[in-house]
Amino acid sequence: MNKSKIFNVNIERQFPIPTPQDIRTELPITPALSNEVYKHRKTIEDILARRDKRLLLIAGPCSVDSVEGALEYGSRLKSLQAEPEIERLFFVVMRSYFEKPRTTVGWKGLIYDPDLTDKSCNIEKGLRIARNIMLQLAGMGLPLATEFLDPIIPQYTADLVSWAAIGARTTESQTHRQMASGFSMPTGFKNATDGSINVAIDAIKAAAAKHAFLGVIEDGRMGVFQTRGNKNCHIVLRGGKDGPNYGSEHIAFAKELLRKSGLTQSIVIDCSQGNSCKDPLRQSAVLDNVVEQVARGETAISGVMMESYLFTGRQNVDENGHIKPGLSITDACLGWEETAATVRKAAKVLAKK
Repeated sequence: MNKSKIFNVNIERQFPIPTPQDIRTELPITPALSNEVYKHRKTIEDILARRDKRLLLIAGPCSVDSVEGALEYGSRLKSLQAEPEIERLFFVVMRSYFEKPRTTVGWKGLIYDPDLTDKSCNIEKGLRIARNIMLQLAGMGLPLATEFLDPIIPQYTADLVSWAAIGARTTESQTHRQMASGFSMPTGFKNATDGSINVAIDAIKAAAAKHAFLGVIEDGRMGVFQTRGNKNCHIVLRGGKDGPNYGSEHIAFAKELLRKSGLTQSIVIDCSQGNSCKDPLRQSAVLDNVVEQVARGETAISGVMMESYLFTGRQNVDENGHIKPGLSITDACLGWEETAATVRKAAKVLAKK
């Protein structure tokens, strides 16, 4: 039988891309910047372990869609980070998400489709753009957070990431649990889309263990990765189909499950997703509630996340791939003015603690 009848039947074409080593050599991280990333990771570890009493504040666009929008947002976030009261009470990290998981189909992120709608899916171009944006944001002094979706992508960008997320759709994935077990940075596992917390707790335990799995090594060859296990994983509550899960009763329930599993009671609350019922303006109310819990003495809450961009809402990409920079093309985000006001209000509440 002709091989073409049984092999790669649904593959239109395949072609090589530069190796992780090639891209990182072309767009290198400096020793000074590498040291900053290391310090940021250690600070986040201390916050998650509650040795550092500040709250982790992870804010930024649902998914980065333009160089201009990301850098302008980063500049504003850096200014907010530098305000004395914010710096004293929060450790600010910027969401720099370049992969977008989809329930069915849709734009999958800047790495996969940097030209937005032309369907070119120029992943090589997307990898360069993403790494260049991350280098510039990290160069501003911003710690970076991202969600890893494809198990090959971390080899291209992970050296610039201070905090990683495994999303609600992939928390149950054995591939992603194994991948997280080898990450060099703290990693948050989100509860499942149906709201299940047990799935994330199982993932944390799995990622803390040693694993061996296949992957692409720096020179582009396939190889086996043997991991030590990642002891700096934690849960992210993001709500679910049955509604929000950031209230004090939900925190108490999550704490008890973590205790029974022998895990650190450290919880990050995502103010968006199911907790805001996909309404960006409701993120402010979620953050208000969370910081009130912290101010009343809740020590298990170690951080919050916000989907925030330059402008409130979202937009569709036009037929020519044009967008308004700073307005999300995926989930609707909270605008900058509302974000800054909400965070400053939260800082005032925490300052009275």
